[in-house]
Amino acid sequence: MTSSSAPSRIPTWQRAFLQRHRLGVDFLEVALEWFAPLARTLLAHQTSADRTMLVALNGCQGSGKTTLAEYLSTSLHEEHGLNVVAISLDDFYLTRDERQALATSVHPLLATRGVPGTHNMSLLRETMEQLLDANRSEPVSIPGFNKATDDRRPRREWCSVSAPVQLVLLEGWCLGAASQSPDILSQPSNNLERDEDPDGRWRNYSNAVLQREFQPLYLLVDQWIMLRAPAFACVYDWRREQERKLAATLSPEQAGRLMHDDALRRFIQHYERLTRSCLEDLPRKVNHLFSLNHQRQIQSYRYRRQPGRLA
Repeated sequence: MTSSSAPSRIPTWQRAFLQRHRLGVDFLEVALEWFAPLARTLLAHQTSADRTMLVALNGCQGSGKTTLAEYLSTSLHEEHGLNVVAISLDDFYLTRDERQALATSVHPLLATRGVPGTHNMSLLRETMEQLLDANRSEPVSIPGFNKATDDRRPRREWCSVSAPVQLVLLEGWCLGAASQSPDILSQPSNNLERDEDPDGRWRNYSNAVLQREFQPLYLLVDQWIMLRAPAFACVYDWRREQERKLAATLSPEQAGRLMHDDALRRFIQHYERLTRSCLEDLPRKVNHLFSLNHQRQIQSYRYRRQPGRLA
């Protein structure tokens, strides 16, 4: 969707949101129907808990996680006065040099950002501890990752959020993913795993990190949201659209560094195993399930107060 002029009756914060995300005014119809009720539900949970609450948002690449997280964050702040921060698991990727070191010492595929094992989980834990501290008064620094350069932004470019925070929205493509058994891991899920990880070292390393580092994080989550794609086949088209949208914001030189179609097809194979696992397992385990069609339109919503356990 491209941006278009918003009628003057639309609140200033909504007009600014549409412009920032290059969205048309029709997005607001979707937001009012599906996301405003979700915001009110999260508000009720936070008010009842009377503490800082952590909400996790899962969705495959290109499903709209970042847009939803930032809409909820902005809405809860502007309409309900909550101090909310939306952060992405992507911003905690290891630096390019750190991933290259893993590629040398563990497996070459770890040079590519994406799977568990390519995030700085110590930095994520430290940041989450600060954000979830209801007694904290000092600002919290949030890292950033530049996908155009495939590297973490320098600390001087990190954003700073005031504390205490009342609600944290953490979005990520593999949040909620569970570790897999040796029998499942032994079977390659695509050509990348078959040809470039024949002995399973890469996927076993990632699986161990998922069990060791991600499961404790899940225990902190109060509410789970999922944007469920109809099939993994959507990921290529949606991720390709993301690349083109990002390219439109960059200089020709920077845009030239982004992935072209063949590279993109290989890239998403890094994500396939866990994306398929999430699509199969997570729907019955999350509180809020939005089911999407191939055009990324919401087809249905289901709420469960007490879903299945993720950890």
